[in-house]
Amino acid sequence: MVKYAVIGTSWITQSFVDGAKISDRMKLEGVCSRDENRGRAFAEKNGAQRVFTSVEALAQSDIEAVYIASPNAFHTRQTKAMLEAGKNVICEKPVTVTPAELEYLQNIAEKNGLVYVEAIMYMFNPVRDVLRKALAKIGEISSANLDFSQLSSKYPAYKRGELPNIFNPQMATGCLEDLGIYCVYPALDLFGLPDDIKASASFMASGADGSGGALLKYDGLSVNLTYSKLGQSRSPSQIFGDEGTVLLDSVSKLTDMKTVFNDGSEEILCGDVPKEQLMGYEADGFADIIENREKNKEFYSLLRKTALDTSRVMEKIRSQAGIKFDYKPITEE
Repeated sequence: MVKYAVIGTSWITQSFVDGAKISDRMKLEGVCSRDENRGRAFAEKNGAQRVFTSVEALAQSDIEAVYIASPNAFHTRQTKAMLEAGKNVICEKPVTVTPAELEYLQNIAEKNGLVYVEAIMYMFNPVRDVLRKALAKIGEISSANLDFSQLSSKYPAYKRGELPNIFNPQMATGCLEDLGIYCVYPALDLFGLPDDIKASASFMASGADGSGGALLKYDGLSVNLTYSKLGQSRSPSQIFGDEGTVLLDSVSKLTDMKTVFNDGSEEILCGDVPKEQLMGYEADGFADIIENREKNKEFYSLLRKTALDTSRVMEKIRSQAGIKFDYKPITEE
């Protein structure tokens, strides 16, 4: 049983904690929040015994693993503190702002013999293998449309004149970092690194990207990525082969997937899965790597490589689209 603490008390942290309970491989020991009352309320709700009001205090504790779900701009420094204190880390996406930061932290983790992974549902989801097998049945794949457009629950507050973190460039966030990453991960996992990238974005008055897209070009294949926090998609993502099409209702969760073959026949690949269960896969995978490092050597290596490849592609997309943050990478200090 891996004893862990969380940094952050948002809904995504609650989903991970609920998932960890389903997994039954991790036990919540502590909660770190700058607001002691909020941290204590979260701890009492979830059965944690300790509350920390600073990252430094958590680093000095005997807790062996940490789930980080703070705003993006804090990920690298908080992860560095945890890794240098000898703690395994699973950090919410994007795991760092820049690929240079990710390499820097991966090296610290490797030097200290620790596990450091990105909390991305796609890579830990067992349906990922079902999808890969389904693609082998649809013939030669020529194109794919991967979309994650979801109207943000924070958008009404933004329209009222507030500035939620998700729309604040000082937090190193925006649509690409929040939703677009869920399109980049499967594109790279299924098709590899592209030969060329063309990207664009639409910006909000705050300077954050509210929507955008990227075309990943391969030899004989094009993968179109679209993402938005300002509107709701009503259509599935699709991967097109000359013998059939795979439809994904959710590219982030890999739920409600099916294959439609050219003769009209269909093969149901999976139905819906609760968010907590998907987070449970993350918790279970993280704990298993910590407890069985050698058995999971290949998978852990894949997680590290795919995270770094994704970060590099995200950086290229940001550069092409003109997405900029008021953020100084830790590697430039």
